[in-house]
Amino acid sequence: MGSKVRLGVIGLGAQGGAYADYLAEGKVTNMVLGAICDIDSAKKSVASEKFPSIPFYDNYIEMLESGAVDAIVTCVPHYVHPEMAIEALKRDIHALVEKPAGVYTKQVKEMNDFAATKPELTFGIMFNQRTNPLYQKLKNLIDSGEIGSIRRTNWMITTWWRPQGYYDQGAWRATWEGEGGGVLVNQAPHQIDLLQWICGMPKKVYSNVKYGFQRNIAVEDEVTALLDYGNGATGVFVTCTHDLIGTDRFEILGDNGKIVVDDSKKITIKRLAKPESEMSATMSMQDVAKIFMGGNTEELFTEEVLEFESVWGEQHIAVLENFAANIIDGTPLIANGADGINGVALANAIHLSSWLDKEVELPIDEEVYLAELNKKIEAEKRNPIKS
Repeated sequence: MGSKVRLGVIGLGAQGGAYADYLAEGKVTNMVLGAICDIDSAKKSVASEKFPSIPFYDNYIEMLESGAVDAIVTCVPHYVHPEMAIEALKRDIHALVEKPAGVYTKQVKEMNDFAATKPELTFGIMFNQRTNPLYQKLKNLIDSGEIGSIRRTNWMITTWWRPQGYYDQGAWRATWEGEGGGVLVNQAPHQIDLLQWICGMPKKVYSNVKYGFQRNIAVEDEVTALLDYGNGATGVFVTCTHDLIGTDRFEILGDNGKIVVDDSKKITIKRLAKPESEMSATMSMQDVAKIFMGGNTEELFTEEVLEFESVWGEQHIAVLENFAANIIDGTPLIANGADGINGVALANAIHLSSWLDKEVELPIDEEVYLAELNKKIEAEKRNPIKS
């Protein structure tokens, strides 16, 4: 391999097109556009016009065997990410999968297990939010014990407003067969990944999910999930695609303080002067009344505010550069492909709890999940919501 990684982009849609542009414009260090693949013949003329010197394939296996690429990125419907990654790794080609890693944990596990047999190859996932300086800082604050042990997490992320026209763009969108879910598999996988990356995986999940609540679709557009971390700590995760105004607020309460993230731009850290349990044991009601009736709260906690600027596209480029660096010189991956299973497992648990109408334990039974998903696919075939 030369000094630069030749990336094959599979799927020249919005995301694949953006990656091809970044590469063609020389925005990604140590990586160039090696080839493009798309099964839609209309994309061939788009590619030949924009990237005339780049080979185009309508069959990804042919592209993998062409010698034109060292690595691939899968910008295709979620169901086929694992299959494409496995075929690439089989041929000693590095694989970067888009989020989510797949639709259900069984297929993601097969991909991870196969990737483990090829440790010399680079296997990554496009969790670009992990390169976001705000979330890196947040993870560092939690990992370093800045606010002590977590007691509660609460993330309301409803900034995904999508009109009906968005769902009507393609027959596969917002269907069980084509996409495998709604907001949980399409819009919110980054937050589901960040939640478990920063706060850990819950032990149990109980959810209330609405399917086609405000949109004419078969899949979920409204989610409220209650998380149980198994040590007394709990969490709530709320997301939807019908809130035009939208809220993005992530709170983490710990023994020694609270961190609040607003709009993925601002972190407010409130550090208690002493652990909460100590205050509870030593303060009288009179002390408390004095403070809360207009007294000085600085005796109780200090406040620090950190502001972040984030430019769209930079984080995707950062993942591509990190992926190339891992291939070239072994720089550690920000997002190892094997990590993708955690977010899928959490999304699967949220779905399954609502389908079975009960609390589910993690890891869930993947055979039960797949059987229930297949029931949804069959029902959809018999009675399609979108003609």
